[in-house]
Amino acid sequence: MIVAAVIVTVPARDLAVGYPLAAAAPVAAAPLMSFAGTIATGLVVLGAGVGLTVWYGPPSESQVIRLITIVVLTAVAAVINRLITRDRRSLRSARDVAEAVQNAVLPLPPDRIGPLAIAARYLAAHEESAIGGDLYAIQDTSHGVRLMIGDVRGKGLGAVEAVSVLLGAFREAADWARDLPEVIRILERAMNRLNAGGNDPVGFATAVVAEISSDFTALSMANRGHPAPLLVDGGKARELEPASPSLPLGLADLGPPQVPVDRFDLPAGAALVLFTDGVTEARDRHGAFYDPLQRLSRPTPREPDGLLDALIADLYQHTGAKLTDDAAMLALVRHFESPSEMLAQGRGLPGQP
Repeated sequence: MIVAAVIVTVPARDLAVGYPLAAAAPVAAAPLMSFAGTIATGLVVLGAGVGLTVWYGPPSESQVIRLITIVVLTAVAAVINRLITRDRRSLRSARDVAEAVQNAVLPLPPDRIGPLAIAARYLAAHEESAIGGDLYAIQDTSHGVRLMIGDVRGKGLGAVEAVSVLLGAFREAADWARDLPEVIRILERAMNRLNAGGNDPVGFATAVVAEISSDFTALSMANRGHPAPLLVDGGKARELEPASPSLPLGLADLGPPQVPVDRFDLPAGAALVLFTDGVTEARDRHGAFYDPLQRLSRPTPREPDGLLDALIADLYQHTGAKLTDDAAMLALVRHFESPSEMLAQGRGLPGQP
């Protein structure tokens, strides 16, 4: 429309100056506007050109050719618009399918386990149509609440198979394994069997496997090359970095046999937020990575659903609502078990300053 305004101001005898700008208008509109908007842009440019040509005198042969060219370019722009629209619909449909398959594979976490309120999210990449390998699980056991978040290398059916294998191994191990190192070893064996017998070995998966004690006051965590979870408490967020790094699942043979486990306090009222690298490796248009620590260091909703919604909104604002990789998120909030516990910690009751 700006180009149409420009050509209106150009006398017919100077159409050679305004023509390149005007002719480009419908083509430029094709990827940005609807089909009707693209056609309308071409018609406005053509109408302005015809009107000015007639107004300033009999049209020359070159002017007629230029006007015909605008008609042809408008038709080309209409075809381009249709193709782009079809591709967008196809990509949107593929992302919907990817999200549907992923949500069908992933277990739906319970809303609550004891004083823990729980929420999870899965976001499909905007630039990928293949199904990703992000996963999460949480299970109430006799050892405490055990949970896992992970990211299998690669995409497609091989990644879905690996996700299914890891989730099955975790569900079994979470119930009877005596400690987190034993859970990790079971997951390692599952990855090794998958890589040895699969047609499309995935190689490895990063993961955080954690256990919340039966009294919900302590957190034990084994980090296998995965982004560090965040603990949000008292309006402050901090990364729960492992004391020593560990290799991802599937690569244990390349590292020491010990499985490092880190332990942290889990205060009442605190939130534990875990995510895959689709969050931490998301970039803005300048190439800057997204930092969830900054968002969670500001005031956040107390409930896990609201917390994740706020994090996703901030992530989309950073990336322009475009993710280049799938992202999974898991949030747990340890609520106060009684009003007296809240008052004992000097936090006040809900609704009170």
